[in-house]
Amino acid sequence: MPGPQGRYVSYIAAKAARETPGVGSHGSAEAERGLPTMRKAKPATPASRRRPTRRKVARKGQPRSGNGELALQVLGKFREVFRAAKVHFGSVQKSVGVSGAQLWALWELQEQPGLRVSELAVRLSLRQSTVSNLIDQLARAKHLTRERTDSDLRAVRLYLTGSGKRVVKAAPQPARGVLPDALESLRAKDLKELDAQLTELLRAMKVRAPGASKTHLEDI
Repeated sequence: MPGPQGRYVSYIAAKAARETPGVGSHGSAEAERGLPTMRKAKPATPASRRRPTRRKVARKGQPRSGNGELALQVLGKFREVFRAAKVHFGSVQKSVGVSGAQLWALWELQEQPGLRVSELAVRLSLRQSTVSNLIDQLARAKHLTRERTDSDLRAVRLYLTGSGKRVVKAAPQPARGVLPDALESLRAKDLKELDAQLTELLRAMKVRAPGASKTHLEDI
């Protein structure tokens, strides 16, 4: 049995072994046998500190869907249609001094003299209040007259004056406008298909303006 001095030496050696990194109750034995010491595993990196994963971003200028390029082609055709209509309206205004809608109204009265305001509104596909304003403007310009028949004094019939007839004759054609004229020239089958496709397009739009269906294209 060791004496007090021996026990003190053993205590100092054991304490030194515990305080030395990689050496302990197991580490000292592994070191003595020449084996590698066990290292503690590094703690996992918190999720908040992890580097975010890069998401694939579409390059600028690329369409967002497979129909992107085709959709732009169709959009370009819509722009061309509306621009052509606007150019024609400008030509009418410059040539004879009336708007596209006014010229169309005069042309309808030339084709069918004596129409009522309500009947003219149907032919122009416009609200009756809008057509009433057109008639007021054309009457002030002396392009048409309002007349009441003896059989029905309440019914107001519309007739062109000589001035109105000269406007229709001198105006750029088609008097109804290039878009109504082109639509009517299509075959009934194609026109029905176009109507169905435009209906689907309107359903897909996130903003609707149903009131515009009774507004002249010149005022849109």
